[in-house]
Amino acid sequence: MVRNGLMVLIVVGFTLTAPAAHAQSPPPDNEDARFTFHRTEDGYLRLDGRSGQVSLCNRRPAGWLCQAVPDERAVLEGELARLQADNAALKRELVAHNLPLPGTIKPDPPAKPAEPRLQLPSDAEFNQVVNFIEKVWRRLAEMITTVQRDLMKKS
Repeated sequence: MVRNGLMVLIVVGFTLTAPAAHAQSPPPDNEDARFTFHRTEDGYLRLDGRSGQVSLCNRRPAGWLCQAVPDERAVLEGELARLQADNAALKRELVAHNLPLPGTIKPDPPAKPAEPRLQLPSDAEFNQVVNFIEKVWRRLAEMITTVQRDLMKKS
């Protein structure tokens, strides 16, 4: 189990460094310089300098056999492309339903009209109203008294 994990790490390391090494050196003139071999416990890892493909080569009774190591990078890139397409489709659905896209700043909700508030009068305003009512009451009382006197005089 540990050997397989180590093998995968070696393969991934070679796969990731192959394009960088290939980009730094000029392309080889002959076919023999295309491959690079690295010794492992069970045989050799063969790195294709042009394509970046890694193969594990083992000695068999019939001769050497090289098997391509699965390229996890291609699988990851395929999954990434699929997820990007799904994400774009989901965003189109949200826009079609007039919903905000995730990660965008939500606009402030429209301001509600101010509800009417009961504002009580101040003490000074209350005293003015009380004084006004007292004056009206006194004048009304004077008028009633005057009308009663006038009626009494006539009778």
